[in-house]
Amino acid sequence: MPFQGKLIQGLGPAGDPKLALLKQFLRFAGAGAIGTAVQYLVLIVLVQLAWAEAVAASFIGFVCGALVNYLLSRRYVFNSSLPHREAVFKFFIVAVVGLGINTMIMAAGMHLLNLHYLLVQVIATGFVLLWNFAGNKSWTFRENGR
Repeated sequence: MPFQGKLIQGLGPAGDPKLALLKQFLRFAGAGAIGTAVQYLVLIVLVQLAWAEAVAASFIGFVCGALVNYLLSRRYVFNSSLPHREAVFKFFIVAVVGLGINTMIMAAGMHLLNLHYLLVQVIATGFVLLWNFAGNKSWTFRENGR
């Protein structure tokens, strides 16, 4: 019996739900990388040039990055047709929980473990990435019937 599906870069047959999820996660991570770059830029500028406290600067950077992530996630990751009023509200609830995770990790890493703020931010970013994808996929951009 000949193989009926196309292989996509050796990851499995086309239409495979696991492959689709992986591709969506990679798009989310790519969009997140852009938002994270904005976050880190704001963080570094505020700490290095404005002499702001790192946890507060991380908070401000996180909010700026979240705005970028919403726009990219809505359009390029989840291709959502939900009204902005509904989607942005849900997105920012997920982001606020992520912000709490980020801020707790930053505070604990810097003030309890005395780690460098950029190292702690990288660790926090990994946890928040997983939270944000799960929350946005399963709640924010979930449309009826999908």
